[in-house]
Amino acid sequence: MKKLWFITAILTLGCSSVSLIESWKNPDIVAFDAYQVLIVGMTQNQDARDRFESKLTKEFEKRGVEAMRSLDIFDIAFTDSRKSEEELDKVEESLLAKGFDAILFTKVTGSENRRGLVDKVSEWDKYQGRFTDDYLEHQGIYYDEGYYEEFTVYHAETSLYCICAGKERALIWRGSIEVSDPKNIEKTIDEYVKLVVLSLEEQDLIFKKEDKDEVTGL
Repeated sequence: MKKLWFITAILTLGCSSVSLIESWKNPDIVAFDAYQVLIVGMTQNQDARDRFESKLTKEFEKRGVEAMRSLDIFDIAFTDSRKSEEELDKVEESLLAKGFDAILFTKVTGSENRRGLVDKVSEWDKYQGRFTDDYLEHQGIYYDEGYYEEFTVYHAETSLYCICAGKERALIWRGSIEVSDPKNIEKTIDEYVKLVVLSLEEQDLIFKKEDKDEVTGL
């Protein structure tokens, strides 16, 4: 079935250095509810991974959605070496058995020019992969020191995957996010998390938009 992709306007949070550049949602999904979500942050920077996963987990729990960090599921030995498709399939089965129904997967992909990024995103409508496929392709981020160099502008992707029992384990939503000169890690993580939460709310994915009076805010 043909999937629809769309390019959103750049979404910024005030003077934030974090911007949503592209967004794609599975056209077969109107809304998606999840009750237990695994938060995965794929980066070599352990401190940034800890802060990011912890911050996002707290945001989920504040909204009544149970979440767990990949740091509490994947030990250091797991991410220090390449894993096979069979090993990752076992991980998915284990998560399903523990009651997880979704994975929110974020990875820093490096840097590329805007034209290359748009060309890449235009192929998302053809993507048929699962979390396992995405992880397999990019797992070198964890341990390969030459995976990407130091850039003043980073491109990251956050993807929401369904791992629901009896349903196709497919990509639900993906956003391409640009981070400009992230000198303050704590501030950058806060802005990134706010942007992800806002984006999911706008798409009725996991979180629901609150109906408020535009004047009173009530």
